[in-house]
Amino acid sequence: QVQLVESGGGLVQAGASLRLSCAASGRTFSSLAMGWFRQAPGKERAFVAAISRSGRSTDYADSVKGRFIISRDNNKNTVALQMNSLKPEDTAVYYCAADPNRYYGGIYATHYDYWGQGTQVTVSS
Repeated sequence: QVQLVESGGGLVQAGASLRLSCAASGRTFSSLAMGWFRQAPGKERAFVAAISRSGRSTDYADSVKGRFIISRDNNKNTVALQMNSLKPEDTAVYYCAADPNRYYGGIYATHYDYWGQGTQVTVSS
């Protein structure tokens, strides 16, 4: 069983930056592909970013490309999402997710077996 705990959410103004972190336990972290998803009120959960087990491969939703950066530290068992130039439309609950079955989990939420509890990010205009 994998446990994921997110942190770093908050309320910021448009244009600001936030860094989300997700700490994993319960399994060798380098065996997990990781991803970030978000869910805005009244909307379905949406892909944000993904990173492969080694960290060499990453992918981003078009809406965050060039503003967000996903990274991981396999020594510290953490994955981070650096969010820059935040916009009000980035407001959502952000979830960390782990895929134990693939080198790279990709954009599909169904690939990820484990999820954190979520952290709220609110961007005011």
